[in-house]
Amino acid sequence: MGVMRSTLRRRPAQRRSAERVERMLDECALLLDEVGYEALTTKEVARRAEVPIGTFYQFFHDKQGLVRALALRNLEAFLERVAERIAAAELGHWTDLVDLAVDEFVDMKRTTPGFSVVDFGQVLLGPGGAALEGSRRALDGAHENNVVVADRLRALTVEQLDAPAGPGFDRALLVAIEATDAVLKLAFRADPSGDEELIAECKQLVRRYLADHLGH
Repeated sequence: MGVMRSTLRRRPAQRRSAERVERMLDECALLLDEVGYEALTTKEVARRAEVPIGTFYQFFHDKQGLVRALALRNLEAFLERVAERIAAAELGHWTDLVDLAVDEFVDMKRTTPGFSVVDFGQVLLGPGGAALEGSRRALDGAHENNVVVADRLRALTVEQLDAPAGPGFDRALLVAIEATDAVLKLAFRADPSGDEELIAECKQLVRRYLADHLGH
């Protein structure tokens, strides 16, 4: 469960408790697709996960805490998928990570329950809709979500792809993630399954920016 543990009121000590937490997160994701964030209730999550409501509150303060844990689980899953793709691919240059990461994100948008409403922290009131106020710092409460994502991707890229570590790279990566976030939001507003031409434009934009800014 990784980083998600930091969002829980208490850490599951037994396998049964850990399975209950995962079930609650699974049902939360499904309900986000079915009814959206505003209609999501802790009572319905507990009912569908077949756990007493008291058990829910043993692990989560409220539905915001539940959704935050789901966002962290999503981020961990994304990073694991990217790391697996890096290990399996023969990348010619570290900037090839852009296509790989965008493809994984788009695939999760299309296939992962709840991901169209909450991906890495920011909560959309509906797929492709406006963002819930205050959810831009959902991952850790202190930094904007994209800053947290950039930090995790930076560590992965420097460690596995020998990217040029340093303040310049950190800044460029954050700009690239902000640009990717904006263009992919546009792609999924234009088409609920993601507009392919805008996704391609996103890849080209970010690859050129990183290559021009940091050089080969």
